[in-house]
Amino acid sequence: MSDHLQDIIGSQGHELQGKRIVLGVTGSVSAYRSPDIARTLMRHGAHVHAVMSDAAEQVIHLNLLEWATGNPVITKLTGKIEHVQFTSGLLKADLILIAPCTANTIGKIASGIDDTPITSFVTSAIGARIPIVIAPAMHETMYEQPLVLENVRKLTELGVVFVEPVEEEGKAKLASPEAILSRVIEALGPRDYEGRKVLVTVGPTVEHIDPIRVITNPSSGKMGTALAFEACRRDALVTIVHGPIPRPLPIHAKRISVKTTSEMYEATIGELKTSHYDLVIATAAAADYAPLKQESKIGTKDNSTLSLELHATPKIIDNVKKVSPSTFLVAFRAQAGLSQDELVKDAYERLSRANADMIAVNDVGRADIGFGSDFNELILIDSERVVTLLQRAPKHTIARLLLDEISKRIPN
Repeated sequence: MSDHLQDIIGSQGHELQGKRIVLGVTGSVSAYRSPDIARTLMRHGAHVHAVMSDAAEQVIHLNLLEWATGNPVITKLTGKIEHVQFTSGLLKADLILIAPCTANTIGKIASGIDDTPITSFVTSAIGARIPIVIAPAMHETMYEQPLVLENVRKLTELGVVFVEPVEEEGKAKLASPEAILSRVIEALGPRDYEGRKVLVTVGPTVEHIDPIRVITNPSSGKMGTALAFEACRRDALVTIVHGPIPRPLPIHAKRISVKTTSEMYEATIGELKTSHYDLVIATAAAADYAPLKQESKIGTKDNSTLSLELHATPKIIDNVKKVSPSTFLVAFRAQAGLSQDELVKDAYERLSRANADMIAVNDVGRADIGFGSDFNELILIDSERVVTLLQRAPKHTIARLLLDEISKRIPN
């Protein structure tokens, strides 16, 4: 350790105070930015140890990373078995960050291939349940290749956090040091849900008109998925009851797939009847109405118009407290075209009807936070009529902030 090279530690903040971070650098041309990333982490309190692949050494010299971190750089594994030393020994890291990470390294990690110091570190870290953050950097055509995206999905299910690259000029460029810092801070957040059982309903449901056609809504499930991942990261025992969504779900969670609102109702209430849950977060956009399903396809040849009789579907949130009174219930309410005062009034009335402990309302009529957006903004109202605004932010950030607010209110 070179103290004179580490005098910047904590100069801009203490969010990472006392944290040891292993920074893996792979052979992307973006490796030239890794010293800035290391220094940014250090300025917020972290001690950084760099690990380089052979390909990375062709881009930047290890002396530069030694200067940036103030620590010797690991370029090969020796008799010290560094990948064990930093994942279970006296130097155990709090987090592994790979920035930049190539498609090649992502593929190796996802396939369990362990032939570089970096992949050895990650293999050991996954086994030790150490948080892993990956910041990809490559050409856009590579990042959008289906097999690369499948590898990202597989790792996401394992709990690996990805920092989305900036796609411009035909490239998936490495995210900014500030964006990487933010994700690292989130990944190292509190473990305040350890042992708590949490059930999250996620995504839309579909109701069949006939075997071909359905009634549904544009919900992507992104908010509920972000909450499930954040709850898992905070050591909750998570069950996800989800409609048809294309998004990866945490592999460590219990996952129950449903299609219709009735199926989601039965699965959710069934879980509450057979097991105690500390928390239910009802983010799902379950269909409010369902038609009487026709057994065969309705043809247009003899039906130039079509009238449907719809019946109301069962309300999940209205029955949670009836089945499990001690469960802390957080309802979600999607609205559009209302003022903030109207949103609050409407949400509190819905909270009261469901006997919920908290309700989160968002205006899906806004294009910048609507269905399918990567961003959200929530107004939270609790049973004491305390109103909290979670201002527009990425959904993974909103998930963290919402669980922070729940943590303040849920009984120990």
